[in-house]
This record gives sequence, structure tokens and C-alpha cells, in this order.
Amino acid sequence: MTIDWAHFTPLSAALGGVLIGLAVALLLVFNGRIAGISGILAGILKPIKGDTGWKVAFILGIMIAPSLFIYFAYSPEVVITTSMPILILAGLFVGFGTRLGGGCTSGHGICGMARFSRRSIVAVLIFMVVAFITVAISNSYGLGG
Repeated sequence: MTIDWAHFTPLSAALGGVLIGLAVALLLVFNGRIAGISGILAGILKPIKGDTGWKVAFILGIMIAPSLFIYFAYSPEVVITTSMPILILAGLFVGFGTRLGGGCTSGHGICGMARFSRRSIVAVLIFMVVAFITVAISNSYGLGG
């Protein structure tokens, strides 16, 4: 996948970050819940009575919002140059890492670090180190885009 640098602006990226932070803060303040996507999705797959509606709405929102943005604003060209087996393997590794780390990057990186959770800070450091190593290995073997 490549970044469309011609249409990237720091202002839109900062605004997106502020909106994500605001949504996460509102969910925590008004619902007492953390916006970790893996935990929310797991809660839909193993529903608890009275605790499913907001989770379904949250997941639908993160699926519908990009479609609305593309329809009303801008549709970036997405080019994926990696093979399907590598994408599947990467998805399996991400899923395994999410279970092993007790949460995903959104839960630890956005919510946990904002609460100064030591566990989340360590998890994000591990995510980043593994990501750097993965990119280095992928680029050295010609697996990257």
C-alpha cells in the first residue's frame, strides 16, 4: 500500500486524531467503556445481555463512516502490492498478537496510554519494535510494497 502524498495534509491528519480522541473520551466518560476494537468485537461475538447495542453501533460506525467520507468527500486510490498469502499471514499474526497482548493497538495505544497504563505503554513499545523489525525484514526480502 502506498501513501497518496499529494492529498495528505497534516491538518486533516490532526483533525482526524482529535476526532478519534474525542470519541474515545466520550465513550469512556458517558459509558465507562474503553474503545479497544478487539474487545468490542469480542463482546459482540460473546454477547452479554444489555451490553451489545452500543458495541454493534460502534462497529457499524467504524465501517460506515469511511464509506460516507468516500461518497461525500474524497476517494483515495488504494494499491496493494503484497500477495494474498502474505496478507492472510499478516492478519493471523495481528490476531494472535492482539490476544497475546490483551488488546489491540487502539485499546492500548489510544485508550491505555491516555490513562498512563504501564501495561499499555509496554504493549505499544512492543508493537512499535515488532513493526520496525517487520518492515526491515519485509523490505530486505522484497515482501514490502
